[in-house]
Amino acid sequence: MDARVEQWLTARSSIGGIWDRHDLARSKGASRVDVVLPARNEAETVGAIVRTIRRELVEEVPLVDEVVVIDSWSVDGTAAVAGAAGARVVSQRDVLASYGDVPGKGEALWKALYATHGDVVVFVDADLREFDAQFVVGLLGPLLTDPKVGFVKAVYDRPLGLTDRVLPAGGGRVTELVARPLLNVHWPLLAGFVQPLAGEYAARRQLLERVPFASGYGVEIGLLIDLLELAGLDAMAQVDLGRRVHRNQDDAALGRMAAQVMLTVLQRLQTHDKAVFTGLPSPLLTQFQRVDDRYDALVSDVSVTDRPPMGELAEYQARPVRL
Repeated sequence: MDARVEQWLTARSSIGGIWDRHDLARSKGASRVDVVLPARNEAETVGAIVRTIRRELVEEVPLVDEVVVIDSWSVDGTAAVAGAAGARVVSQRDVLASYGDVPGKGEALWKALYATHGDVVVFVDADLREFDAQFVVGLLGPLLTDPKVGFVKAVYDRPLGLTDRVLPAGGGRVTELVARPLLNVHWPLLAGFVQPLAGEYAARRQLLERVPFASGYGVEIGLLIDLLELAGLDAMAQVDLGRRVHRNQDDAALGRMAAQVMLTVLQRLQTHDKAVFTGLPSPLLTQFQRVDDRYDALVSDVSVTDRPPMGELAEYQARPVRL
């Protein structure tokens, strides 16, 4: 692992539970904090999330200024449920209507920047179950206490499917099979992010308004890459939020997600002039395992050796003919 990543893991990783909401409310000063939930047909879960944030972080402690739900063409009553719970609901299709409306989560997050005014914006997926307001507190911790930090990403354990099996460091199938290998090869400085595709993260508006937002499921990896290129690794952090429970998707949906993640990375290779290698890409792959209350990095050499075409070998050409 790159020495800079090792240093970053020590300096910029924290546990969500250490951050005190009362202290952060005082540290926030005159800054405005908005929490955004992009939602498409999430009536079953969005109301509980909104109520929890409003009760604990708006009314009991003045840490969050507003909870905004960006409704993406829901047909199950998501907007009504979110509004009744206390969120300001914004219809995705009505924001910047002259630009049209393309499918996908990234569109909702991009339009959320226009629809909100917070100096700090926290993004939370609307399909979370067993939601804990400390998720938001943890993400805000590094941002409200260190002016050098501009972006904070979540880390968490994930129950798998409908069973009680938990993947302590499993980033998800798309993360482990697509996102992590691509980042380790092309952006090895991002190898320390345990959950590069996590849907929970927070950032300063002044950074978010300077980078593009990929539509669809490419938005998370696109932001990670572009913010690294814009602000540098030291401006980024990650916080361990513990356990995250959400709806798991089937293989077909994960296939579409993987394709969008891959296309987004390929586009960034062009944008950041990395499409042509000046040397061999890194053969090191960093993965993570949970050990008590921390994540330990596991580094593997995944080098691939190309053997020459058999027909070119003199030994092959000279081998005896078997009769």
